[in-house]
Amino acid sequence: MNDVALWRLHVELEDRPGRLGELATAIGGAGCNILSLHVVGEPTDDGAVTDELLVKVPEGTDPAAVVASVEQAGIPCTLLVRADATELADPATTALALARMVAADPGSAPRAVATMLRAQLVDPAIDQPGHVHTLRVGTQQLRLSRAWPFTATELSRAAALLELAAQLSLRGDQQPGGEDQQIVALPDGSQVRLRTATPTDGPLVAALHARCSPATRRARFLSPTPQLRQEELDELLGIGSGQAILAVTVDGGSAVGIVTLSDPDLGVSRFGVLVEDAWQGRGLGTALMRRAAERAAAAGAAELTGVVRPDGVGVTRLLRRAGMLRPSAEMVGDEVHLHAHLAPVPVG
Repeated sequence: MNDVALWRLHVELEDRPGRLGELATAIGGAGCNILSLHVVGEPTDDGAVTDELLVKVPEGTDPAAVVASVEQAGIPCTLLVRADATELADPATTALALARMVAADPGSAPRAVATMLRAQLVDPAIDQPGHVHTLRVGTQQLRLSRAWPFTATELSRAAALLELAAQLSLRGDQQPGGEDQQIVALPDGSQVRLRTATPTDGPLVAALHARCSPATRRARFLSPTPQLRQEELDELLGIGSGQAILAVTVDGGSAVGIVTLSDPDLGVSRFGVLVEDAWQGRGLGTALMRRAAERAAAAGAAELTGVVRPDGVGVTRLLRRAGMLRPSAEMVGDEVHLHAHLAPVPVG
């Protein structure tokens, strides 16, 4: 049997019938075989996703010919790097094994994350070639490097492992469901966990934002772009100038909603809420706003204010359902400014 080599390809695949078959035909036409395929990137505005393939390339075949064949089929190829046989393991099985490792030893989380992302742990003080990303782990920084870019989906999976380690490490200090964590049952019977967002939640929140539709992103940020700048992500997390309440699945693996509050200024706190499309209309936004109103009032705010597009005035209904009296809206240029008075926090 001829020797073969494994290569990793990233392709941007449109969401339309038959496209996956066209990809397989293109790779087969180059004399190569797909050994595995899974999604590693977030949907773009036109619905295309980044798929990662491990392709078996026979000896004597130029890997560039595979790329040429794929692109001739009209499928953009964004990555071609050499892979090895250890990467043939099923990603889900690998993730479960790494989760078990972290459960047994929370201190192994940095190593587990590097393994999951097929990256190297590197010294933050030394410049590294290739693509480098920094994750926060408590008060420490975890710096990862590899030859190809990290995606928000991959970083969200890594964040889930880090959150598991953090929960296990703090188990003796803070009980689940305590003051900072609350399991909320939504009207449709599903459950989410509400807790204060921290800087380590950046990958979870970036993945949440990327999964949202352009209309949802535009309603929150007045822009449909699927990628947040670092300063926008920091603002969403309430870093430096406020706080944020995050809604995550009960297992902590995905963020599904977030509300951000600024520190009160003259009794007024600005808010912004983002809920993943699949979780809209299920009462999650109401639960987030109700908790936000409690937090803002406890911090001394007498009013919440926010800015939305003219087609986003449904937020006023959300404010009413959350218990705020007589929310009002006014047009300022091409924006709608919302105001909602808060009930004072009872004393004693």
